[in-house]
Amino acid sequence: MVKKRLLTEFGMGTSLRRQDYTEAAVRGLRDALWHNSINLAELFGRPKGDMLIDVEVGVQQPDQIDEDALLAEFPYGQPSLKVVKGGLDVPRPDGNPTVIANVAISVSFEMGEEA
Repeated sequence: MVKKRLLTEFGMGTSLRRQDYTEAAVRGLRDALWHNSINLAELFGRPKGDMLIDVEVGVQQPDQIDEDALLAEFPYGQPSLKVVKGGLDVPRPDGNPTVIANVAISVSFEMGEEA
């Protein structure tokens, strides 16, 4: 069986005043998930639990992310998470930046034989 990516979605989330990188990342994840109706499993006649979900999150301070909080957002499927340096910390006059997280979600299935 070969892992075949069928769909990629993007999201962005912010933490305006608390500099909470996890909160920004969760909001970005929800943006990618909730603004789209993804019925991919049903389209291929597969159970939702078969979905292989690769998530990449970009924030300026990746070590500040609670990965378990992000993974808890998935009601089904097999999510894997990669947190990298990215996103933005936008300076504010009070010295505390607004945090912006960027999120990419790719959904795949194990399908067919390798050619």
